[in-house]
Amino acid sequence: MHVYQKKILASSMLGLALESMDVMLLSFALSSIISEFHLSAAVGGMLPAITNLGMLAGGVIFGYLADRYGRIKTFTYTIIIFALATLFTVFAQNMVTIYWLRFAVGLGAGGEYGIGMALVAESFPLYKRGRMSAWVTIGGQLGTLLAAIIAALILPRAGWRAIFIFGFIPVILAYFVRRHLPETQAWQKVHQRSKTQQKSVTPITALINTPKKFGLTLGLTMMAAIQVAGYFGLMNWLPTVFEQRLNLSVSQSSVWMISIIVGMSLGMFCFGKLLDYLGPKVTFSCFLIFSIVAVLLYTFVSNALSMLVVGAVVGFFTNGMHAGYGALISSFYPTEIRSFANNVIFNTGRAVGGLSPILIGYLIDLKGFSSALFALGAMYLVSLIIVNLIPNPFQTQTQTVAVKKV
Repeated sequence: MHVYQKKILASSMLGLALESMDVMLLSFALSSIISEFHLSAAVGGMLPAITNLGMLAGGVIFGYLADRYGRIKTFTYTIIIFALATLFTVFAQNMVTIYWLRFAVGLGAGGEYGIGMALVAESFPLYKRGRMSAWVTIGGQLGTLLAAIIAALILPRAGWRAIFIFGFIPVILAYFVRRHLPETQAWQKVHQRSKTQQKSVTPITALINTPKKFGLTLGLTMMAAIQVAGYFGLMNWLPTVFEQRLNLSVSQSSVWMISIIVGMSLGMFCFGKLLDYLGPKVTFSCFLIFSIVAVLLYTFVSNALSMLVVGAVVGFFTNGMHAGYGALISSFYPTEIRSFANNVIFNTGRAVGGLSPILIGYLIDLKGFSSALFALGAMYLVSLIIVNLIPNPFQTQTQTVAVKKV
């Protein structure tokens, strides 16, 4: 791995880690914010929704800017925006201000994802994209754990405002990226060519301008929505369900969250390796089949130990797949629209899938916990069908070795 590749990978990992840290800090602070401003649960619950809307808008805006004016330059701006918006939350005196700041956080964070994935895709050969994208998403899990540590140490002692001071950390990353990283060679070549060629289609048109491209973009967006729906559905409701069904304490539920995050990280690492060796159809299909089985295992959870074991298994398969989306989307779309495609597809999926806690909660109230798990299993089945209908864009590691031998 060359020095430039290492810097790109480290920057992308840290970018997603700090984005995940910010999102989770809000989760830990939410109950305190609701209490301080005397909000209803519904009004407080709008904060994550507003952040997701900001991510969708930021994905479109900064994805376009990154493709047109440069990945590194735009990546730096996205980091600074969500870092400063997080820091300014410390001084917010009313909910209107907090709403606007969370939208700004979403703008920056939504732009960061697709740019980081495009940088990795353009800095590594195709047969390594799975593994490299996996490391970026593992960085996101490290950010989640960092948020949990910050919240545990700071929140009880200094209150919710103090934890958002750590939002300034990403500015340091932005300085490093802006100072030490040039644009990728792939982007520079396209940028030079674009100076002499007039663009015939807009980025959004390029995603859907033929029936084949429209079907591909729609299919990938549906897969992303299902991925996010499974994550939010499980992470939002399972601690509450287990506390009620098994009489577990909040601390025991926190241990479950750690077990599922460890499972996720291991799943991402394994998924990235398998993606490069076997390609997306086989790898996604295997993980989706096991995800269907794994979520149904929750119906058999009867004590704290089984909760931890099943949590790790579910995390391994259901969120291990998250490692593949950046590599998969990047491989379908050219350099000219790569950041835009990643951001629009995944952030649209995030906005739609982020509504899953509402559906899961409704199903739990109406039909019980088991019906909600069956609904998640059905969604994974839909994703399984889609991944086997789309083409295979990957040159796998096995194919590469075979070509070299010839």
